[in-house]
Amino acid sequence: MEHPATSHSTRPWAGEVGIGSDRLHLAGTLTVPASAAGLVLFAHGSGSSRHSPRNRRVAETMQRAGLATLLFDLLTKAEERDEEFTGHLRFDIGLLASRLRLATAWAGRDERTAALRVGYFGASTGAAAALVAAADEEADVGAVVSRGGRPDLAGDALPRVQAPTLLIVGGADEGVVPLNEEALARLRCTKRLEIVPGATHLFEEPGALDRVADLAARWFVEHLPDRGGIHD
Repeated sequence: MEHPATSHSTRPWAGEVGIGSDRLHLAGTLTVPASAAGLVLFAHGSGSSRHSPRNRRVAETMQRAGLATLLFDLLTKAEERDEEFTGHLRFDIGLLASRLRLATAWAGRDERTAALRVGYFGASTGAAAALVAAADEEADVGAVVSRGGRPDLAGDALPRVQAPTLLIVGGADEGVVPLNEEALARLRCTKRLEIVPGATHLFEEPGALDRVADLAARWFVEHLPDRGGIHD
């Protein structure tokens, strides 16, 4: 995949970063290729983390396409420990969206990423958090991609999303396909639904996750350098 001509000039960088403050510290992994065209923030699903092998594999495809990536934990270490026993935060979409906003603000201040337009890649419940965060009036989000997501959990935020949005769902992910179709109907932005034939929720079938990664990378490369908008 060719890099867009509008890419920003940045020096390559990769490593672990800290987002937030001493009271609220979120761990992240930032990778910035040379001349990155944009920055994709990953919002993982319930029970997952920035170490998700699926998201890391998708991130590597995006990096090869010239996109910077930030995979980060939506919960603090203390919250993760509590979550193991209670499960009370994994469907708290408002909380997860607030963490995504926090990471977006951090990226806008950091010299390695401040010049890059931001996009969101959300999986499972993280997709709903990405859409809620993107629906903010002051949000400057260039594009959103949902992988096996629950965009329906974004509720009334869906019609307010202005960023071009791609929903990717497995054809064998029973019950989730209609939820994505219903969410697609509520979106008023540039939008598309891609169904990967034969794929289940985690896209574990041969070639399925590679298809997801390619679709997502192409969507971000197409939309991040430009400003998306609502259809007339």
